[in-house]
Amino acid sequence: MKTFKMLTLERFSDEGFISYPLVDGIIINQENSHHTWILEMYVDREYAADFEPFIQTDEVIEVRAIISYPDNEPAGFRVVVNVIEDLGDQVSILMKGTLKTHRRQYAELLLEKLVEDGLSGDQLIEKFRSDMSTRPRIKP
Repeated sequence: MKTFKMLTLERFSDEGFISYPLVDGIIINQENSHHTWILEMYVDREYAADFEPFIQTDEVIEVRAIISYPDNEPAGFRVVVNVIEDLGDQVSILMKGTLKTHRRQYAELLLEKLVEDGLSGDQLIEKFRSDMSTRPRIKP
């Protein structure tokens, strides 16, 4: 098993990604035959309501997390919510799932999309820099 520090976590919804301010977080690659990952985040109690509808329903949700270093690209995961543990003013949200694999890096996908959208020159550069910072979801 390998463990990593989780720096950010975002959950995909119909409106886009929702970011959760972490108190702390950890990601564990179980390195088993099922390629299972465990994600545990500690957040203020108010955010538990966003995950409660998914507890033990086997409904898969998409999340993405930045692991170890702030400059790393977010890693996408398909997870189920297993447990929400009350810790006073905070909660621990435990999720298990698999890492989403992408054929290409985010920057390449973004650039391709922006060119397809007809951007070029300074417009392309400005939008690319902006989107690399905000990381909107790109549909394949």
